[in-house]
Amino acid sequence: MTVALEKQEEMAQFKEEINSVVPSDYGCQILLEKTTIEAANDKSFPNDARLIWYIVDGVEHVDLTRCPKMSKLFDMYYDKYGKGAIQRIDFGYGTVNPKLWGDKPKEKKKKR
Repeated sequence: MTVALEKQEEMAQFKEEINSVVPSDYGCQILLEKTTIEAANDKSFPNDARLIWYIVDGVEHVDLTRCPKMSKLFDMYYDKYGKGAIQRIDFGYGTVNPKLWGDKPKEKKKKR
C-alpha cells in the first residue's frame, strides 16, 4: 500500500516539474501574464513584443511576451500548457525600440 502512495507522490512531483517551464530556457521574457487587452495596449512596451491567446481549464488568457523567434514562443507555451491550448499569436501594440526599452536616461551633469 505504501509503495503505491510513493509512486503517486513521485508522479505528482514529475508532473509539477514538467509544467514548471522557465521562459529564459527558451530565450523568452513574459512582460504581462494573464492580462487583458486593455492593459497590453500600452505604447511603452517594445515593438517586438507579441500577444498570445491560450486556454487553460476552459478560460481564455492573454500574455504579452518577448521572444527572438515565434517558434520558440510557441514551443514554450506548448510545453507549459499542452496540445490545443494555444489559440493565436499576434503582434503587440508597443512602439519603443527593443534596444532602448528598459533603459533609464543618463543623468545630465550641470555645467559650471
